[in-house]
Amino acid sequence: MDRARRREEVNRAYDVQVRAGTEGALRYTSIGIGLAILGHYTWPLFRVADVSLVTIWGLVSYAERALQSLEINQRQTESVIRKEARIELSRRGIVPTETAIAQWKEARAREQGENAPSRTQVT
Repeated sequence: MDRARRREEVNRAYDVQVRAGTEGALRYTSIGIGLAILGHYTWPLFRVADVSLVTIWGLVSYAERALQSLEINQRQTESVIRKEARIELSRRGIVPTETAIAQWKEARAREQGENAPSRTQVT
């Protein structure tokens, strides 16, 4: 995996975590505020509501869940590509080693890049 592709994947994972974390923080903050108001008016001993703990819980849990699902999708995609590579290399009579699979992926990426229609911007 080259550095540019790895950097792109890291940035994508970071963006997914930020979006999900923000969503979780907002949802759990609103829940925390609602529970704090409810507790304040219904329970006389309720003095301090730490809404920030609920907010952090929402941020962390949503961000982690989003990152795990992204990793699962990447793992499944990589597994399908590797399976396809092993089958194709075996048909050619090549032992599907890690090096052979990496070379097959590079060749496939070049083929797909050549076969993709060029996108020209018309203004």
